Amino acid sequence: MSDVPTADELRRDEGAEDEEAWEAAQEAAKLLDTLRGEVTPTRVAMAGAVVLLFIVLAVSGWYWILPRDAVTLETHYMQRGGHLMMTEIHNDGSRAITDVSLEIEFQTSDGEVIETMSLELARVEGHTSISGDELEMMVIGYTIWDDYIIVIDLTYTDYSGELRQESWPHNVGVWSQEIFFDKADRHFWPLN
Repeated sequence: MSDVPTADELRRDEGAEDEEAWEAAQEAAKLLDTLRGEVTPTRVAMAGAVVLLFIVLAVSGWYWILPRDAVTLETHYMQRGGHLMMTEIHNDGSRAITDVSLEIEFQTSDGEVIETMSLELARVEGHTSISGDELEMMVIGYTIWDDYIIVIDLTYTDYSGELRQESWPHNVGVWSQEIFFDKADRHFWPLN
């Protein structure tokens, strides 16, 4: 016969201490059986949906609540019986920018200024865009066969009161239509 004791022999030999451990193990097994009945795949899916909802809320909190500025200028250049420039200011930040000054110069390739367009705005709210006739410039009387430079200067005060200045030059004239997306440096709290 084998010298390996059975579970009953072990229970009898170990005494009261092992009896308590045995009862605790039985209670734990009953608790697990109860939990198995309570935790269903539907409940697990619902808990996952709640966690996903919290993650989405955290991300949207960053987008809508956390103070930040994100300014982009979208400029379209077209050759249409002259040179047409249309600009749009996008403030995708969560706070307004103030004292906005935009100046666009149309220059020859030598740097001689041909035409200038400027716009001053007291305030651009967060998550808004500004466009319109004030942000359009048509230059007539200059050949479309030469190369030119568009210089865009943007100055604004961000949500923290800091003055921000950006400048972007673009060479144009090779193509009859070009689109430029100029992004100002991003600043957000607390890493301002």
